[in-house]
Amino acid sequence: MSPEPSDVKPKLNLQIQYEGNQVTVKVKATMHFTTIFKAAAAKFNKEPGTLKFTYDGNRIQEDDSPASLGMEDGDLIDAFLEQLGGCRRPTPLFNKSR
Repeated sequence: MSPEPSDVKPKLNLQIQYEGNQVTVKVKATMHFTTIFKAAAAKFNKEPGTLKFTYDGNRIQEDDSPASLGMEDGDLIDAFLEQLGGCRRPTPLFNKSR
């Protein structure tokens, strides 16, 4: 038997959930989320960059890693479609021309 290499980094199984569908991705703890985001978008048939991800209610940035966020095996990530816009002028409650 050969000895176990000491520099082997364990992999994590992370669950990514989007609109009731869930996929599991196996990643290294030090892998940046850029790669994970692209893989998740492909699994959910979305264009890269259209999904945004949160962990424990906090937005995950592309340069974060599972290790930097303290993730453990089996943790759940929520995915959402990015929403643009939403800004409009409020309608006045009273007509000021009277």
